[in-house]
Amino acid sequence: MKQKLQEKAKLVAQDPATQKIIISIKPQKTIWSFFGIILFFILPEIIAFFYGPDITSYANTKLLTANSIGVQYYYEFLVMMFEDGVSWLNLGIGFGLLVWLFY
Repeated sequence: MKQKLQEKAKLVAQDPATQKIIISIKPQKTIWSFFGIILFFILPEIIAFFYGPDITSYANTKLLTANSIGVQYYYEFLVMMFEDGVSWLNLGIGFGLLVWLFY
């Protein structure tokens, strides 16, 4: 069974249609794609690494005095984003996308 799945995977990987699809979904090498990957995957994790505890404590103190539901949700979102520290998964995805972009 395992060998059969491996053979099927090889056939799918070597199929010209599959290779054409992979090439078509590859991102274009532009400055915007580079900055998009940096901005959405890597920069938030760098901020969380250096300033995560400070942002979390600030949001927790402001959450006590929040006077509207929108502001309360905003501070809860900040606590949720930065209380666990760095997401190594997001960093891995970001660096993987950078490698795929320049490969």
